[in-house]
Amino acid sequence: MPPSRPVWSGHVRLSLVSFAVKLYPATSSTSKLSFHQVHEPSGKRIRYEKVVPGIGPVDKDEIVKGYEVEKGNYVLLTQEEIDEVKIEARKTLELVQFVEACEIDPIYFDRPYYVVPDDEVGEDAFRVLRDALRRSEKVGLGQLVMRGREYIGALKPCSRGLMLETLRFEDELRRADPYFSEIADSKPDGELLSLAEELIERKTRPFEAETFKDSYSQALKTLVEKKAKGRKATVAVDEEEAPSGEVIDLMAALKQSLGDGKGGRARSGGGSSRKASGNKPSGRQSSGNKSSSTKSSGTRSSGTKSSGGKSRSRSKKAA
Repeated sequence: MPPSRPVWSGHVRLSLVSFAVKLYPATSSTSKLSFHQVHEPSGKRIRYEKVVPGIGPVDKDEIVKGYEVEKGNYVLLTQEEIDEVKIEARKTLELVQFVEACEIDPIYFDRPYYVVPDDEVGEDAFRVLRDALRRSEKVGLGQLVMRGREYIGALKPCSRGLMLETLRFEDELRRADPYFSEIADSKPDGELLSLAEELIERKTRPFEAETFKDSYSQALKTLVEKKAKGRKATVAVDEEEAPSGEVIDLMAALKQSLGDGKGGRARSGGGSSRKASGNKPSGRQSSGNKSSSTKSSGTRSSGTKSSGGKSRSRSKKAA
């Protein structure tokens, strides 16, 4: 049985086929710590009062909602007036369009919900739609109303069930142009781009969410637990120092990243990045390949300029 209460119950409809479903939140906030403000001398929690300047605290029944149309000028609305214009709750998510899963920009996605069949009668239709979406690699789109607000819903397969992700409307997003307008249009150096691509290839592997841990929240929990037991506690989270802002040799930094430890072998001259890495994220060189790789790397250096001038091999030849 699902561990939480459904946030929405209704039907999913595709043409003439309809079946009952329930929506459950797919995320949880229980792992996050929340703090209250406390008055240290007395140990009592700080409370907030609703006050009006020049009048003081006011009762809840004297408060209405106001929309500021200009500075200091509000249109006042009562809760009854707001309730009158609520949209009639749509108890059916009608799938009106299907798109490729990759067509929706991630910026539109808002919140995920698990979708489960509400009864055995509609379970066959549920499974048919789930498997049809999976085989076609499509996402179904429709609209629904939850808690008095309308949402766009994107329906897609998830494990043995379905997932509905609410999408933001177009007018909820800020345009990106003003933020990126000052970035130059010039293309990066081809060799730098190849080195960056090879570094990405070396570090590419399947996504496993469990490998990423929230160490900061865990350290805070440990601190709270120790202090709750009356022990003096010091908990540190390793924090990497921010770059100093000094100018770096990007070519040298990328080459060093490819050659250091887990980065893998130095890049071979002339071959593609996939061939150079042996189709592996990382690995040790065998003794048989080490000399040829070094020789190849030295040959490549002879035709490369660095920030300090020509490479060592060319300078040696000129001498």
